[in-house]
Amino acid sequence: MRITLFDYGAGNLHSLAKALRGEGRDVRLETDARAAVDTDVLVLPGVGAFEPAARALEGGRDAMREAIIAGLPCLGICLGMQLMFDASDEGDGAGLGVFGGRVTRLRTTRTPQIGWNTIDDANDPLFGRARLATAYYANSFVCRPLDESVVTAWSTHEGDRFPAAVRAGTVVGVQFHPEKSSAPGLAFVHEYLNLISNS
Repeated sequence: MRITLFDYGAGNLHSLAKALRGEGRDVRLETDARAAVDTDVLVLPGVGAFEPAARALEGGRDAMREAIIAGLPCLGICLGMQLMFDASDEGDGAGLGVFGGRVTRLRTTRTPQIGWNTIDDANDPLFGRARLATAYYANSFVCRPLDESVVTAWSTHEGDRFPAAVRAGTVVGVQFHPEKSSAPGLAFVHEYLNLISNS
């Protein structure tokens, strides 16, 4: 399995690449959005700001969006999930628009949210198989989808309920960091990759 981490100049690439590795998995970094879609699985990493990440998509945004919509499996983590949406209040630039909606600041007095939080109302089997009930977050912004039917799990921070995960087929976005969420977080990543291998 070829797994490509899209490197937009930020992101927790080392620990994420380590989490993605396994028998029969070749993990590579790619800075060109068009070249990044020549893969079996595309991963959009977390950590960073929306505007520079959106800028890194320029020139290849349409190609990446079309590949994902056509069926390229994609896992977006934290900022990577936010890039799957249309736009963000964090900065200028367009996201991929795979999911309709906008990224907004958490409606809380304390931001960023850093630390462990509970996963609620998870209806994606990936969570059950990984036994992932709490996850590690580091975010000030969250996704607000136009169609909440894409939401597969929720979390709440200071009364603001937001999507912990979204999914459309083999396209999955998570607001938390599975690579920092202990053994269940790593299990979630491996369950996702196993799903792709068996599909």
